[in-house]
Amino acid sequence: MEAPTVDQPWWTLDISGVRPLVDRIGATKNAPDWAEQILAATKVVEIDDRVRHLAGPFAGPQQMIGKPMLSYWPAESRSDVAQLIAWSVAGFPENSEKTIAVSSLFFDDARLTVWQSEDGSAPDILFVSVHGKLVDQRSLWSVRASEERYRNLAYHLPLAVLLVDSRSMLTIFDNLRHGGIADIAPHLVEEPELVMHSRDIVRVADANLKAAELFEVDDVSELIGSVDFVFQASPQTANRVIKGHFEGWRTLTEVMKIRTFKGRLRDVEFTVTYPTPPEWLDITFLSFEDITERLKTEAQLGQLQADYLRASRISTLGELSASIAHEINQPLSAIVTNAETNLRWLARSDPNLEKVAQLTTRIADSARHASDIVQRIRGMATASAPRHVALGLNEIVEEALLFVRHDIEMRAISLSVRLADELPLVCGDRVELQQVIVNLLVNAIQAVSGIEPSDGRIDLETGLRDGMVSFTIRDRGPGIMPEDIDRVFGSFFTTKEGGIGIGLSICQSIITAHGGSINAANHKDGGAMFCFQLPVMGEDSRSGSDVRRTLRTIV
Repeated sequence: MEAPTVDQPWWTLDISGVRPLVDRIGATKNAPDWAEQILAATKVVEIDDRVRHLAGPFAGPQQMIGKPMLSYWPAESRSDVAQLIAWSVAGFPENSEKTIAVSSLFFDDARLTVWQSEDGSAPDILFVSVHGKLVDQRSLWSVRASEERYRNLAYHLPLAVLLVDSRSMLTIFDNLRHGGIADIAPHLVEEPELVMHSRDIVRVADANLKAAELFEVDDVSELIGSVDFVFQASPQTANRVIKGHFEGWRTLTEVMKIRTFKGRLRDVEFTVTYPTPPEWLDITFLSFEDITERLKTEAQLGQLQADYLRASRISTLGELSASIAHEINQPLSAIVTNAETNLRWLARSDPNLEKVAQLTTRIADSARHASDIVQRIRGMATASAPRHVALGLNEIVEEALLFVRHDIEMRAISLSVRLADELPLVCGDRVELQQVIVNLLVNAIQAVSGIEPSDGRIDLETGLRDGMVSFTIRDRGPGIMPEDIDRVFGSFFTTKEGGIGIGLSICQSIITAHGGSINAANHKDGGAMFCFQLPVMGEDSRSGSDVRRTLRTIV
């Protein structure tokens, strides 16, 4: 057997050990680690000086002779050369030559060629040469040493990391594109078996210690294999990962659930970092941050915030008890008066049934009015999840005024209400927005109480400002101390004797959670002025969960 006479790096290989292997797994990719098996069974017989430089170990080229090719062949093209070896063993036409393009760290436009001796005298000997322009003069071992340093760094990262070989998806993507698929998302819905197949063929190639801890395995080797276990608890995430790969995204991040190998569910922040050209298209990074405890804490904080909101509403209702009692007494008094009058009409020798029917209708109307008031009070006092719907701000203002109208009348406060016509709708929770306006009204009533009746005045106004729906309230009280302007919305800040200072803080939290803003100022003509703005319906239509996530400025 003579060495090849080619001007490119070449290998001479013993493939006798590959024959029984190919007979068992076939000349195609029928086993998950088929390439590694073939290269492990292929032995190095001889190499040229360029291969010695590129792939030879520091101990010298003789260390390579008789050793498995797996120990030296670059990882980025192992499946390619393994396929060529398998074809050769399977007898693609006898003694013929075959060339394919491959990925390479060292060559531009890299191609592999394999052939056997022309006279067929050495059927177990295969020659492999590498063609292309050499772009990296470093040895493969120096590259591997550098890679090993980064691998060790990743291995000990405090973040769980999986290195995934997703090259098997590239052929699938090419076939889909050739079949006219431009948007893969609806296709994955129609063909769910494609997602399951993808989860099976995409494989975890490596993992770090933190990943073993997160998924509750004793050794990282237990994670090597199909990536399917990652998506068992969140199957829809796999669809989005495939979509991102198909469309060439750089990264994908979302919160998902994983199921550990011991069956526990955990919440994680999941990030996919895809390889993009000109990077090598063989490794995708999956990283996981365990946020289970953080989400539990956030849920507890959310409950605490809800408790504060309810406590504030109940406290406000307590301050308005006289006004509430007056509001309820009005329809009750009307019911009593109309009922007594009704009885007198019925007691006549010739009852006026038309009058009786009229009075009975009034009784029913008053009863419904009383019921509406009770329901409104219950809504303010009851703990319930926010329900964001389309609302008219003018209607919310009118409902809030019902809670304080009697207090305003009793204190002889002049009230000016100017509600803009045809205001756009806002998206919000009725009770929470009522709570904001009632709190601001109560503060204004307290600010003007005790001053001369002729000077006690509160002005309310709604309108459009900077494209947003606005509410403004101004009192003619003493105003806000200049040093307190920037602190009035702070938690537990109060100037009231016996106050706990959460009212304005809660108002700010509610308005912020609705995508709006609120501010305080002193009016140039005296008194304090508060204004909040809310986005027009459709301009900030966040979901309830997104809204609640921002409601965190209360404490």
